[in-house]
Amino acid sequence: MKITFLGAARTVTGSCYLVETEGHKLLVDCGMFQGSKLVKAFNEKNFLFNPADIEAVVLTHAHVDHSGLLPKLVKEGFRGPIHCTKSTEELCSILLPDSAHIQESDAEFANRKGMRAGKKFVEPLFTVDDADRALKLFRVHDFAAEFTAAPGVRVRFKVAGHILGSAFVEMQVTEGDKKTRLIFTGDIGQPNQPIIEDPETMEGADFIITESTYGNRVHEAYDKEGELARIINDTVERGGNVVIPAFAVGRTQVLLYYFQKLLAEGRIPEVPIYVDSPMANKATQITMTNPAEYDAEARALYEMQGRRLVNMRNLHFTATAQESMAINDTPGSKIILSASGMADAGRILHHLKHNLWREDSSVVFAGYQAEGSMGRQIIDGAKRVKIMGETISVKAKIYNMKGFSAHADKEQLLAWYGGMKSAPKAFFVTHGEMDAAMSLADLLGRRLGTAAYIPQFGDCVTIDGTDWQVKASEIVTVEPAALELRAYLRNIESEYLQQRSKLEQIVARDVGKAPLVRKKLEKLRKYMEDLLKEF
Repeated sequence: MKITFLGAARTVTGSCYLVETEGHKLLVDCGMFQGSKLVKAFNEKNFLFNPADIEAVVLTHAHVDHSGLLPKLVKEGFRGPIHCTKSTEELCSILLPDSAHIQESDAEFANRKGMRAGKKFVEPLFTVDDADRALKLFRVHDFAAEFTAAPGVRVRFKVAGHILGSAFVEMQVTEGDKKTRLIFTGDIGQPNQPIIEDPETMEGADFIITESTYGNRVHEAYDKEGELARIINDTVERGGNVVIPAFAVGRTQVLLYYFQKLLAEGRIPEVPIYVDSPMANKATQITMTNPAEYDAEARALYEMQGRRLVNMRNLHFTATAQESMAINDTPGSKIILSASGMADAGRILHHLKHNLWREDSSVVFAGYQAEGSMGRQIIDGAKRVKIMGETISVKAKIYNMKGFSAHADKEQLLAWYGGMKSAPKAFFVTHGEMDAAMSLADLLGRRLGTAAYIPQFGDCVTIDGTDWQVKASEIVTVEPAALELRAYLRNIESEYLQQRSKLEQIVARDVGKAPLVRKKLEKLRKYMEDLLKEF
């Protein structure tokens, strides 16, 4: 058996794993790359396999960094089943066509400009028709129900507690007289999130492909509801708006749940709340109609409110672009939730353009902001940002409420793995920026006493029962110049780790040198950013 890492390798997006067993091929996830232009360029590359050869896809959940390239896969010849949970299918039914519509619109815009400049015609990455064809291939399975994904490959979905329908994948591969147990975590949620159940416990596996989004961080333990109430009350007192870039699936529904609770307790004023995202509107409706996935608290509230999870008279869902634009013309303070959650596309750009420059307004980030995204720029302290071709000053109050993340942090992941009956032979640490992946890999090795490897894009692990080894993928063709550059970068990576250790020792001996060290590192970071802009 072979597993080739074709996404989410030393980055947070583009989840995609090619599993090959005795003449059969399947994918776990087929996600879109998001973030900087360099990362998003991977979406344009050809698949490093023939899509027609893939027998099935096993999909962990609906977020587009896990599902977003399924229409492209179908466009290029895939015709097998896409296995997932009920809610994942329902959410993908809105996410994939929406993503396809964006692809078509972007291509149309590029061609209008390109024709005037004499540039080559641009084809959309995939179309709405491709998304519709992909959705026809979905096959729904209940949690814990075992099914065959390919000959010799048995799979079960277990509750991951990340978003509605999210699952981690238990896979058993039989090759001859050898059986290998695998777990693909997808994204693992924080325990005690509102609405949905906590991640299920797992018995263990021979090999675990784990996410590491927050592998180097611990979520702050603080009163999230109190902090949210304080932000809203302070902003309303100033006469401004509270703007929240919110992921349409998961985060929007959790925030509405909190707003309802704060209103019921009289802790925030009854100002208008706008959900300005057609996708979020549909995702909220899907959430409202799947009480089987609620936790006990949400189920009790659902029954108490007449089988309605959210019931606020000041809540407004906007559908049309005209309704969206009218929000900022409405007098008085208001709360605006709009997608995208990383503020790099969608209607949220319109609201940031109207509110970022206002000192009386507040912008609340309540989730992970990928490197290169607009959201990351703002929380990193940018004084000006470019939105829709216009430079906007950042004068609103900026809040980064990390406690709302739908991802488990490093200690929660370690506690989850610590509950296994036996440790795996190895962890493959994916779906995290390099610092996060390195931190989690180190902790897994030290605390659980097992191997942990951080794959690069295209790395391939061969597995024979419970024996394994990593080698360069046979399906990734690399030019000699690229191989030479990769080796050079590995040397830089090694040197960086040594220099980092020395700098930490310097600051440990003399904490007064920390500001100077930080200042010089900021110059280095700025130099690297400028260097990457050249490409």
